[in-house]
Amino acid sequence: MAKTPESLELSINDATDRSLDRDCTTLSRHVLQQLQSFSPDAQDLSALMNRIGLAGKLIARRLSRAGLMEGVLGFTGEVNVQGESVKKMDVYANDVFISVFKQSGLVCRLASEEMEQPYYIPENCPIGRYTLLYDPIDGSSNTDTNLSLGSIFSIRQQEGTDSDGQAIDLLSNGHKQIAAGYILYGPSTMLVYTIANGVHSFTLDPSLGEFILTEENIKIPNHGPVYSVNEGNFWQWEESIREYIRYVHRTEGYTARYSGAMVSDIHRILVQGGVFLYPGTIQKPEGKLRLLYETAPLAFLIEQAGGRATTGLVNILDVVPKKLHQRTPLIIGSKEDVAKVESFIQNGH
Repeated sequence: MAKTPESLELSINDATDRSLDRDCTTLSRHVLQQLQSFSPDAQDLSALMNRIGLAGKLIARRLSRAGLMEGVLGFTGEVNVQGESVKKMDVYANDVFISVFKQSGLVCRLASEEMEQPYYIPENCPIGRYTLLYDPIDGSSNTDTNLSLGSIFSIRQQEGTDSDGQAIDLLSNGHKQIAAGYILYGPSTMLVYTIANGVHSFTLDPSLGEFILTEENIKIPNHGPVYSVNEGNFWQWEESIREYIRYVHRTEGYTARYSGAMVSDIHRILVQGGVFLYPGTIQKPEGKLRLLYETAPLAFLIEQAGGRATTGLVNILDVVPKKLHQRTPLIIGSKEDVAKVESFIQNGH
């Protein structure tokens, strides 16, 4: 039965309204909707996320043109506080985050894995009550080969005055985070975040210059086929981890995926289910990943999606760091898959 002109017009109008509503659900608007408030605190958090989004846009633009620009790729010749060689994009991305938060009035301190001590913004400190912790470029080994990269971020509320400039209040467990997430620089640029009210993804629309809502309340499957780990380190691990890898090798249904950029691998697992592992080694049982800038933010997000994150013995969000650049092993992803890895660790085989 053919539609009447009136019903056809209503159908077209409904579709237009839905399309416009989707295009208008920007990152900053979504935060306010999540908080169901226009209070000063809600507006601050919305503005913070908007600034993080701006940093992501600047980094994405730089990456998209990196191969055409001189002096963008490669190493600087320096090493960071971790003793790792520094890529030029690491420096650029770190500077971007600092620049977009200067004179924002929102953030007093920024702490990054690229900086030995937090960066203070004195003009913000009298009113800025928040600290941004971040890994400016995750997977920087992929920079020069045009593969996926990411940025990881966490927001904490400042406790006390930090009058001695030691940022001691940051040495607290991951439950103190009020927001966390990541930006994925791939075929499209995506931002995924949580403010302890579910996990939500956004895609950068270049024509609008805005991150537009892609999916709300993402739930990670309880079990998935993917295991993601750098098997090149096999003989450096404890026997329990090696035995888990042997188990997935001989068990039907598992698929190995490892990109060298943790954000990319975690995003795949968030969507498809599975487990990501970066265990410690026999020589370095603390592992490689930084708690405050990498493992705690990702744990906060994955747990909001219904997953789990652990060192193998302790939940990541329960770990209290003793120093700003503390490292932890990481096992993160679907509940059942994380539990399977834990069973090998806890049984010692």
